[in-house]
Amino acid sequence: MDNPSSRSDGGRTGISSRILGGGQEPDPRFTLANERTFLAWIRTSLALLAGGVAVEAFMADLFDPRLRKGLAVLLLVLALLIGGGSFFRWLNVERAIRRKAPLPLPWIAPVLAIGGGVAAAIMTAVVLV
Repeated sequence: MDNPSSRSDGGRTGISSRILGGGQEPDPRFTLANERTFLAWIRTSLALLAGGVAVEAFMADLFDPRLRKGLAVLLLVLALLIGGGSFFRWLNVERAIRRKAPLPLPWIAPVLAIGGGVAAAIMTAVVLV
């Protein structure tokens, strides 16, 4: 009888086989580590979302309305990019693990670093002025 985990589709059928794109089923520890990283990106996205909502809701007395909206939108867009990008990051890493290929670079890391830096620069300027 055929061993399902040795098949070229990793022993999966249906939509998971199509999404994961073949390869061999990896050690579960690698898949679970990839999932934990995905959840960390989601937590970061939720924190940015909460920050954007908090800036808009509670900083009316401290910020010029245009600056407040701009900062809130920046944080909300970052939350959107990081949250959405984390799924594609998880999927690309999972596919690479299954194919024993090099892991892809995390494009969402520089997006977060640059966006967070811009938000921090805005907040620093507001505090200093």
